[in-house]
Amino acid sequence: MWTALAQDGQARRGQLQTGHGVVQTPMFMPCGTYGTVKGMTPAQLKDVGTQVLLGNTFHLMLRPGSQIIADLGGLHEFMQWSGPILTDSGGFQVWSLGELRKISEQGVVFRSPVNGDKVALTPERSIQVQRQLGSDIIMVFDECTPYPATPAQARESMELSLRWAQRCHVEHREQAPAEDRSLLFGIVQGGMHSDLRRASLEGLQALDFPGYAIGGLSVGEPKDDMQRVLAELLPHMPVAKPRYLMGVGTPADLVMGVSLGVDMFDCVMPTRNGRNGYAFTSSGTVKIRNAKHRTSDEPLDTQCGCYTCQNFTRAYLHHLDRCGEMLGAMLMTQHNLHYYHHLMARLRESIETGTFRTLATSLFEGWNIPDESV
Repeated sequence: MWTALAQDGQARRGQLQTGHGVVQTPMFMPCGTYGTVKGMTPAQLKDVGTQVLLGNTFHLMLRPGSQIIADLGGLHEFMQWSGPILTDSGGFQVWSLGELRKISEQGVVFRSPVNGDKVALTPERSIQVQRQLGSDIIMVFDECTPYPATPAQARESMELSLRWAQRCHVEHREQAPAEDRSLLFGIVQGGMHSDLRRASLEGLQALDFPGYAIGGLSVGEPKDDMQRVLAELLPHMPVAKPRYLMGVGTPADLVMGVSLGVDMFDCVMPTRNGRNGYAFTSSGTVKIRNAKHRTSDEPLDTQCGCYTCQNFTRAYLHHLDRCGEMLGAMLMTQHNLHYYHHLMARLRESIETGTFRTLATSLFEGWNIPDESV
């Protein structure tokens, strides 16, 4: 369970006990959708500071199949990762299929993007798959409310997700062995409508989940709307349980989220951007394929202690990127993940020492971003 260690303003410092170890919060989780973080070995992930990996129910049930993974010892053994694993329920991926899926009270029927087969995913099936994977943190199956959505559309979607959450809660309880240590998190939905978000949270709290996620953000809405929803929702979330903001985001988003009381984050941004030549640094984003880096003998970030910055120049990384060499994507990914984890470690330390606001202000100054959000 989550234990509070310190607080500075609304920013929280704590630790979360899981079946595969204690996690220090606030923290960031890289996305290992198919049981791997592209371009990174498990040993490298540990070296850059990764505490928890995120896997995906939707993709792993299609390839290679959750039963195969279970027969081979579970996802930890399959991918040789000894730390905690959180699995997304598949709701977001189903939402992203658009016209390829059909939603009903029972669940979702869709055509597999792998081979075109007809596949059914229900709340019960999502929990069963996640248990086969051996996840430490299991997410309820939900419908990601689209943006934009009218109040009526958002309410219908939110209420469906609540009913699915109840079914997930029952299935998880019935399937859990006596020694089970997995944690089932509820997901708050409701679109951009604060009253619906509160109603969703109240419905989930009645089920007493050990943790609560905030879904349906970073789906195309303006940053101001995301921040407003968080600012209005987070003060009402349980104080003694972890809060997970799903699919967010940039370094500035992370600082903003922590300032409002978020404990956990995940996003594809550091890895995807790294593979596409974008590095996050103390002075903002570096686009390594730009011509000005062609002859630069500087590292990506003079303030960074990662393997990439300690050994390679921007000119070399520019060369690798221009040639399409996989090493370039690997080195950029390694830097970005190190940067994210180091950022979270600095935020944790600042909360402990009561200097969070000072650190946040200096970070925003370095990124040349207004810091009104904190």
